[in-house]
Amino acid sequence: MPTTRTPLGPTTGLQITGLRGRALVDRSVAGDCLAALDRYGVVVYRDADIGDDDLVEFSALLGDVVKLAMGGHERKEIQKITRDASQSRLAAYREATFHWHIDGTTDSVPNKATLLTARQVTEDGSGDTEFANTYAAYDALPDREKAELAELRVVHSFAASQSLVDPDPSPKERAAWDRVPSREHPLVWTRRSGRRSLVIGATAGEVVGRSAAEGRALLGRLLDWATRPEFTVRHRWRPGDLVIWDNTGMLHRAQPYAETSRRLMHRTSLAGEEAVA
Repeated sequence: MPTTRTPLGPTTGLQITGLRGRALVDRSVAGDCLAALDRYGVVVYRDADIGDDDLVEFSALLGDVVKLAMGGHERKEIQKITRDASQSRLAAYREATFHWHIDGTTDSVPNKATLLTARQVTEDGSGDTEFANTYAAYDALPDREKAELAELRVVHSFAASQSLVDPDPSPKERAAWDRVPSREHPLVWTRRSGRRSLVIGATAGEVVGRSAAEGRALLGRLLDWATRPEFTVRHRWRPGDLVIWDNTGMLHRAQPYAETSRRLMHRTSLAGEEAVA
């Protein structure tokens, strides 16, 4: 079957059709995927219908696959993404993913990339996934603002993201959130290659050296900027779709879907290669 390649947005996203199942588990396909990921940030394989074993094998061609805690799947590399508590012990926390975020910002080295494939989708069309390109958003900032942001540092925490869902937690809930260590990162991530992006999103709770109000205002303004239409793309899921994104330079969020939704995704993640610096 011939393949087609279609850019999805002005700065972000490439859709590839014509590759399905075992055909993805190929070094040349993986190399092409990595190159596309570097250029577009998000790669969509439409109707890929890749099985779980092949998903793990394809992931391993892209990088080091990490084992995911409480994944709810017999393969430790796969995590079920669902709001159904009978399938995932993490279901109660999925509402926080309705807010823009980067995975692993409380780690010293966030994951390099995430792979997500649709096993079941909603009947009402809810649960789309959106992506925002923080490389492009940073590049488009005025030089004056880039200079202002250059030395700023931000504290990221699990509590900050959860408080968006539950601003008045019980003492027990708050204590559980606080058991996840917070992490301080530069606001602007400069790669070894010289490429820069913004490290913002739901986990970004405070700007070091600024008042709480000033920090929230700055982080909110930057988030509004980075999620403008020219930097974003929205994926409408079909069963079998496989989506891969650069977790270090793409914010993402799920459009809200109900706890009773049949939406089920299988996820793998690639270990990070650079600390935020």
